[in-house]
Amino acid sequence: METKIINMDLENIEKEKLNEAAQVLRDGGTVAFPTETVYGLGANALDEEAIKKIFKAKGRPSDNPLIVHISRVEELNGLVKKIPSKAKILMEKFWPGPLTIIFEKTDKIPYAITGGLETVAIRMPSHPIANELIHMAQVPVAAPSANISGKPSPTKGEHVIYDLNGKVDVIISGGSCDVGLESTVVDVTEEPMILRPGGITKEQLEKVLGVIKVDKAIETGDTNMVPKAPGMKYTHYSPKADVVIIEGALDDMVDYIKKLKLQKEKEGLSVGIMCTDETKDFYEGVCLSMGSRKDLSTIANHLFDILRKFDEKDIDIIFAESVEKKFLGHAVMNRMIKAAGYHVIQIGG
Repeated sequence: METKIINMDLENIEKEKLNEAAQVLRDGGTVAFPTETVYGLGANALDEEAIKKIFKAKGRPSDNPLIVHISRVEELNGLVKKIPSKAKILMEKFWPGPLTIIFEKTDKIPYAITGGLETVAIRMPSHPIANELIHMAQVPVAAPSANISGKPSPTKGEHVIYDLNGKVDVIISGGSCDVGLESTVVDVTEEPMILRPGGITKEQLEKVLGVIKVDKAIETGDTNMVPKAPGMKYTHYSPKADVVIIEGALDDMVDYIKKLKLQKEKEGLSVGIMCTDETKDFYEGVCLSMGSRKDLSTIANHLFDILRKFDEKDIDIIFAESVEKKFLGHAVMNRMIKAAGYHVIQIGG
């Protein structure tokens, strides 16, 4: 397959080129495009043959649900059975933006989208290119992350081109994503529950909904569960190297990682370290900073790009510093733990 690559500047969105990509979606093709979270790989959510192309291009398990993207609230009509009052609150506060809401689906939504479930995940992206593309396409757009399944999600156009060139019809390369992590997923079909942490934090949600539950499956590596939302069941975000996360007090983490590094190098392994701006000067060798602990949005924004950069450095094992599981740090650690295949070493008391 020959992939058409469209370079697009946020400051100058060329409607003619965007309409060309929208026509591809209407015709049952696949289009990768930037959103505020990560790049998505889109197809017409109402066309089962088009949906199959997403799974094929990504090598994605078919029981892993897809998120349906819309550009206007009225586009929910016909896709969901009802809009609960708490969903309306979330939509008013956080749409458009990095929040996905789980609704009861209508028969219009194919089971290929939902992994056989009676619910559907829907979000409205705020990214100008994504929102306008979906609006022009005049169809709801199913779009998981635009990467090979299991690999780090793409936050730059070059990531998508590396993974999917020759596997999809169109790639819109539109720079870097602002958030850098996938959307938060909230189920409102019963009592609201967070199924996946993301760009909207638990603390932000609780300001408008009150106390909200978090699905226990977020913290486990249970592969026997039926996934209710994207990214819940399978190992994700993994670079080529093994990843091990170290949890503990900052000074203790640094000392422990240094010792592990020496030990593994004596065994003949090449070692990389995922550190932060506050600790990068304490290490030697291949050490890449995720961002600043004082501003977790910088870590969220750089995390997937850093994981991909390690692939370029021929590293055998990566030791990663943990961050505190508060606010955006909860979503960051969720992605890091999945990248590590749940291999976490806790140190200290």
